[in-house]
Amino acid sequence: MLDWNDLRHFLAVAATGSTLAAGRALRVSQTTVARRIAALEEALGLALFERRQAGYALTPAGEALLGHARAVEAAATALSDAASGHARDASGTVRVTMEELFAVTVLGPILRDFHEAHPAIRVELDTSEEVRDLAGGAADVALRSAKALKGNGLVGRRIATNNWTIYCSRTYADAHGVPRSRRALKGHPLIGGGGRNVWRVYQEWLKQNELEAAVAIQHDSATGLLAAVRSGIGLAALPSFVADLDPDLICCLPPAPGMETGLWLLTHERLRHSPPVRAVIDFLADRLTRLAREGEARRSSALVQREAELATMFPAA
Repeated sequence: MLDWNDLRHFLAVAATGSTLAAGRALRVSQTTVARRIAALEEALGLALFERRQAGYALTPAGEALLGHARAVEAAATALSDAASGHARDASGTVRVTMEELFAVTVLGPILRDFHEAHPAIRVELDTSEEVRDLAGGAADVALRSAKALKGNGLVGRRIATNNWTIYCSRTYADAHGVPRSRRALKGHPLIGGGGRNVWRVYQEWLKQNELEAAVAIQHDSATGLLAAVRSGIGLAALPSFVADLDPDLICCLPPAPGMETGLWLLTHERLRHSPPVRAVIDFLADRLTRLAREGEARRSSALVQREAELATMFPAA
């Protein structure tokens, strides 16, 4: 059976006259182009090119098949264009569930741009703390923070790292300094809470590190934790995906070993080819992945800056 990718390479060599130029046009190596041409010739049982010192020249068989290959290319392009048009014209309602913290921090601009690109798709946002059953139809798409993908029939992708660790605001750091160890946290007010799911893990971590007595304020939502830290009241555990994007927040400690989590974009397998669901997933995945890279870059830059500051404060002997 013919491989369309082999035909693409055949057309590129026929147009450019060399595997090197074809590789540049297709953004692959010259070796890959030559291998694809050889595979196509073997599949057809025909020599399509004469290998000359000046380049590749079509054989009579290659000339005879060139028009057919162009017709296949045109059909593939038409199919791709039709699929793209169908996706653009997709309509309907897509129910998206995620934690409120993500909805109020990063989602607004993304949904604005999504609506401009897909005005016929209506997004219903569910920010309940409860984990919605995608298999049972309680939601169509979910953004979840978890260590691994769980659930029958769920499909999706891990789009970012979302480790929880301790953050403070720049205002707080200017006034009180930045604690850089768990022991140092005992001298700072901590903000507890974050909702049932967060507090269960967060409280256990505080117990293990004998920090429960340092909790000065309790918030019943992760959004409350974020607001309290931004205000400069004290320190709290926050998700890195959100906190690293905030230029006013400083990461105090690296994530605790064994507490690493990922951010997953999920749907049920029966909906994976639904045009409106596909449009929502692809758009969210692209934008959230870009935000994750931005957050990682900010954290790396902050670490480099911190090391430079320490080097200035404590120069090598």
